[in-house]
Amino acid sequence: CFKLPANVAILVAAAVVFLLVLHRNFLGLSDFLRRELTDSNPLGLQPIDFIPAVPQRLTDERNDKEISVVIAASDERLGGAIAAMNSIYHNTKSNVVFYIVTLNDTVDHLRLWLSNTALKNLRYRILDFDPRVLEGKVQVDPQKADPLKPLTFARFYLPSLVPHAEKAIYVDDDVVVQDDILELYNTPLKPGHAAAFSDDCDSTTNKVAVRGAGNQYNYIGFLDYKKETIRKLAMKANTCSFNPGVFVANLTEWKLQNITKQLEKWMTLNVAEELYSRTLAGSITTPPLLIVFYKQHSSIDPMWNVRHLGSSAGKRYSPQFVKAAKLLHWNGHFKPWGRTASYAEVWEKWYVPDPTGKFSLIRRHSEAYEAK
Repeated sequence: CFKLPANVAILVAAAVVFLLVLHRNFLGLSDFLRRELTDSNPLGLQPIDFIPAVPQRLTDERNDKEISVVIAASDERLGGAIAAMNSIYHNTKSNVVFYIVTLNDTVDHLRLWLSNTALKNLRYRILDFDPRVLEGKVQVDPQKADPLKPLTFARFYLPSLVPHAEKAIYVDDDVVVQDDILELYNTPLKPGHAAAFSDDCDSTTNKVAVRGAGNQYNYIGFLDYKKETIRKLAMKANTCSFNPGVFVANLTEWKLQNITKQLEKWMTLNVAEELYSRTLAGSITTPPLLIVFYKQHSSIDPMWNVRHLGSSAGKRYSPQFVKAAKLLHWNGHFKPWGRTASYAEVWEKWYVPDPTGKFSLIRRHSEAYEAK
């Protein structure tokens, strides 16, 4: 039997021990680097308007998939946007990020409202909308009492507002959500469709509240069919319109079809030819969408846009129907933060008082006094 000399055996043993220690340290270094890469926070590269990532203790409860929700927030209606975001946040476990589109003079007020209230845990980004993008595309009528509201056109520019998202939800500021926004986000869109809206004629809202509304909810209510440019489109005048205050957008398809450019085209043509109807709609935001998405849009569940709460039609809803609605929409003249509106008490449950005191609710009892 061959035996190694004692000194050689010691050297071999020492070499083996050294290699084992080296191997262990290498594995430890690899594990450390792996943890470093895994723990790096991509939000650290985002603008400061983002709230930090969801705490580790909540990751098991909340869905990691980001749901982008775009909402416009003008200063005079800021309380509406606050209530809408609060209702969405508290009715979902999903990873919602709000893209709040506003004007420069509203940014500081908005930041204070979000950071000094129970909304400080929202994840959001504040986007400053430049009204100059509308030059030549919107005709300003000095005789009208209402000034132009640039933020109503923010929804036309979704891919620019949420550049990295494949899908996004747009909501008006006069809504509250009573169910999980993830369900709306998962609305199936047909191939080739860039958006899903709630159709006016077929919606639960109109079946309950506004039967016999006539052409107020058809294309002829929004477009002037006396104009040759409109007639050449061969769009049937009695086609059901849709409500663009709540919709789901496939932004990949939106970009492929260049929807924003198409919308801008019809805005510019209207300035030159006055293509929109002046009889019923009075809207300059809806007509371009109706033209571009004519028979080219999917449908959302009508319970995700129960509207007309801001008009007399909303008074026809039963409390049971309002409770069952997944999204309530106070479109119309009467807003729940201002003059008398149907079921304003439901909206007030989600309202978070303004810490600066600038935005105050006009209480309904004062209006009742004035009405006497």
